[in-house]
Amino acid sequence: MRITSLGHAGLLLETAGGRIVCDPWFNPAFYESWIPFPDNSGIDPREFADAEYLYVSHLHRDHFDAKFLREHMSKDTTVLLPDYPVPELRHELESLGFRNFVQTRNNEVVELDGGLRILTNALTKPAKSPVGDSGLVVDDGRVRIYNQNDSRPVETVPIAQLGPLHGHFVQFTGANWYPVVYDFADEEMAAVGRRKRYNGMARAVNFIEQYGAAQIFPFAGPTTFLDDDLFDLNDLADDDTNVFPDQFVFLRFMQEQGHQHGHLFLPGTVVTLAPDGTADVEQVPEAEIARIRDDRRGYLLDYKHKVQPLIDAGKAALPADRSDLLGQLQEWVEPLLAIAGNICAEINGRVLLEVVDDDGCEQMIFDFLDRRIARYAGEEWRDRFRVARPLVEDLVRRRVADWANELFLSCRFEASRKDGYNEFVFTFFQCLSTERMTFVESCFEESAGSKDFARAGDRVIQRKCPHMDADLVAFGTVDDGILTCQMHGWEFDLATGKCLVGDGRRLISRPLRTDAEGAAADAAHPAVDDGTELSG
Repeated sequence: MRITSLGHAGLLLETAGGRIVCDPWFNPAFYESWIPFPDNSGIDPREFADAEYLYVSHLHRDHFDAKFLREHMSKDTTVLLPDYPVPELRHELESLGFRNFVQTRNNEVVELDGGLRILTNALTKPAKSPVGDSGLVVDDGRVRIYNQNDSRPVETVPIAQLGPLHGHFVQFTGANWYPVVYDFADEEMAAVGRRKRYNGMARAVNFIEQYGAAQIFPFAGPTTFLDDDLFDLNDLADDDTNVFPDQFVFLRFMQEQGHQHGHLFLPGTVVTLAPDGTADVEQVPEAEIARIRDDRRGYLLDYKHKVQPLIDAGKAALPADRSDLLGQLQEWVEPLLAIAGNICAEINGRVLLEVVDDDGCEQMIFDFLDRRIARYAGEEWRDRFRVARPLVEDLVRRRVADWANELFLSCRFEASRKDGYNEFVFTFFQCLSTERMTFVESCFEESAGSKDFARAGDRVIQRKCPHMDADLVAFGTVDDGILTCQMHGWEFDLATGKCLVGDGRRLISRPLRTDAEGAAADAAHPAVDDGTELSG
């Protein structure tokens, strides 16, 4: 199998059963904040535009590049659709002219023409929105690869059952606005950044060890920020507090963890994987690698000069006039608040939106207690977002259902919070449509029922992490009374079930019963030992 990097999460898979293009991204995203890194503009789309298959993992704009897909990809290609409960991805692709689809089923093998077998695993936990992330396994009968993409799968057995992997393409640096948009003091910002940088890379290594592929290719990040307002977010000098480490940093981290089978995978890198697990890597010129690695600031300044017209054009296209934002939000969002009973209960507070321009600041409150949107009148709030007016005007006029996928990931806002992290705030702003909100509320209703349990030393806990359903038997570790889910680094006090990194979740945890009836019941749960990974 021959695999070419198209940049970021973009892949061209040339297999015995046909070619698959995955997540081609070439245009600035998230209000022109994100630019592919390194520069992939030298890749000729004519070399893959007529591929037999197209796979778009999810709707985030660094994976779903509507402009590129519309202008370059053949509409005769067959789209491999992940199994999302809300059909927005299909609708978006249909609007671009695509008409041939293979609808996969989550964690089920699909046989394609030419002998290809594929499997997709979609992550649809409400915290990731109803159109979250997905990964793709491709097996052409000789070589198997896993394009994990941005996904963080909680079910690993279906992939393992396909057989050993020859290649694993893994994300190591997440897409996030935390902590960089928050008004933290310098010391706190550095501490949070350092922890987040390490946790992201440690999570990737955990996946690498879990899947045990013969060859590892870090990809799907980081982005680069070339607008003047955001340029300092780039990791210009291997700063251990920066949350956007590059491939060079992660490959070094892998080696420190004892993994020597990782490969630099830059735009234009070509890899040929053999059935015996070996890899032939055709790397881009060493002079180009050295420039990217050793002269980061100079490289990015040259890159910035090239793409500045695109950034300027995107900004110029934003609304320049003022409208009745409060009235539009009341008309649009208040009916969603009326059906968001579980989300409102979990937020249990208010969010202040400050819309700023040269004429001042308009303040509006999203009140999850009284389920209304109103002019701010001094009420107590738990989260505050401060956003330039043209961005909010654009979101409201287009009725953008997922503000995370437009505003938040752009990092073009400022944030404060008075309490700990509450994931339900961001779940709400990812579900600003009746279809999304109805789905998420139904998920919360279903999850309120019975749960599977596991043992953790002298306690019995729910088996699925309260954050995003990771199996704690596979991802949990216990040390000194603290359970840590290695999927995202969430920590819980075993004695109380309290979440130590946010206030939106609680772990079900109770003492192990010692009476005869209770002991018999507890014996049915998978046993775990303190200080070790949870295992069945």
